[in-house]
Amino acid sequence: MSAESAQARRAIVFVPFPAQGHVTPMLHLARALADRGGVAATLAVPDFVHRRMMSQDGGDNDNAAGRVALVPIPSGVPDDGGDEPPGFASIVHAMEHHMPAHLEGLLLAMARAAGRGGAAACLVVDVLASWAVPVAARCGVPAVGFWPVMFASYRVVAAIPELISNGFISGTGTPLPPSTNKINEADSKGRKLGDLDILPSKLELSTADLPWLVGGAASRQSRFAFWLQTVDRAKSLDCILVNSFPGEGAGDADRPYDPPPGQRILHVGPLFDDDSLGRPPCRKSTAAAGAAMWQADPTCMEWLDRQSPGSVVYVSFGSWVAPIGPDKIAQFALGLEAAGRPFLWVLKSHPSWRAGLPDQFAETIAAAGRGKIVSWAPQEDVLRHGAVGCFVTHCGTNSALEAIRHGVRMICYPISGDQFINSAYIVNMWGAGIALASSDRDCVKDCIESVMEGEEGRRLQENVARMREMVMLGEGRSIAKRNLDLFLEGIIKSDDDAS
Repeated sequence: MSAESAQARRAIVFVPFPAQGHVTPMLHLARALADRGGVAATLAVPDFVHRRMMSQDGGDNDNAAGRVALVPIPSGVPDDGGDEPPGFASIVHAMEHHMPAHLEGLLLAMARAAGRGGAAACLVVDVLASWAVPVAARCGVPAVGFWPVMFASYRVVAAIPELISNGFISGTGTPLPPSTNKINEADSKGRKLGDLDILPSKLELSTADLPWLVGGAASRQSRFAFWLQTVDRAKSLDCILVNSFPGEGAGDADRPYDPPPGQRILHVGPLFDDDSLGRPPCRKSTAAAGAAMWQADPTCMEWLDRQSPGSVVYVSFGSWVAPIGPDKIAQFALGLEAAGRPFLWVLKSHPSWRAGLPDQFAETIAAAGRGKIVSWAPQEDVLRHGAVGCFVTHCGTNSALEAIRHGVRMICYPISGDQFINSAYIVNMWGAGIALASSDRDCVKDCIESVMEGEEGRRLQENVARMREMVMLGEGRSIAKRNLDLFLEGIIKSDDDAS
């Protein structure tokens, strides 16, 4: 058999959860494996994600995915292509009830086209897209998990049975008061997760920081049910690839994780679209390389070029969080203005995000040259720009690691999900940022001054540089490269054995 035909039959299909912070790292993983040779990579995304990705790249599939085939899966989810993505509930319903049959059809069509029973050598499934795991089983295709964010958050959700049995949460995921814990109240320290040795106590995380505590009671219960199902399906995976580095900077404070029997955890990150894992460097804008779902404002970079080195405060709350409310937006605006430094603020143009801005705020600060508000920005290009001095962030994993990668100090304002866990690492473990206790004007102003000036700012910059060395150049990178090679070798060997 020729090398070309061998490569053609070693197809790997990648199924991400349909959010920007999940699609981007999975696309980077697909490219990293495709560039090693021996596989043909296909990224299967819901149709509404596919439309957004294609619209940001002129309808050119090759540019949108680059070396990876990009195919849509019908979802039945309405999407107007605006600033706000479809809601969590509608996405979960589509994943469980609409998309499985279409993914199964795709896998069977690939098998028929290949002329044998297993065209797809492997299905790489975002653990949050666990709906695809039973589809793979029905089609006889091996499934491997992909965890696109920090492994710490996986350890928390995997510990749900332990949290329930020790009385830290109810059977529906609601945090319980210390007095009901089975662990002695004096020892529980207010339901700190470190008391169960799930994560290092230095993080100071509690049950109030659990990732399913989003929205009201009904939302929290539905998200907890989603996590229970996700954890249950993940147990069947022989391997989970993790988009992070071993230990995540915890050093001796980190307790080794014991996966279910027969399951391997392989750290393969952080994944970026460059040559850091042995790939040729990306030659084009990272906005295109990341296949963004929103159109970035190209004037960001021109504006940054006119600012002094290290002077700009960059603010972004990510792509997936719910609006934080008009009052908080108003206070953020006043705090940024009071800090007296140029700022670049990514604020979606949807009224739910901009309703709190003072009258004519965007126009006034732009005319005075004090700031710029855009609906979306090419974030990696912004963070690598020499004018940026600090990053006010919601602490999404991609944002945090991109800031570390480009040596930018952080002001942490987590909003929901795993962001509270990430913030605890940034502030308490890495010392690469400080926590923003509230969005009040004076708090925003004081935090910016603390990070941008004086001894505190210098300390943060030193810690960011140390973390950058660890994440981008240390032993973790060698481990990531080795694990990617090991995974690919295993896929090729399994496919050869099956042929």
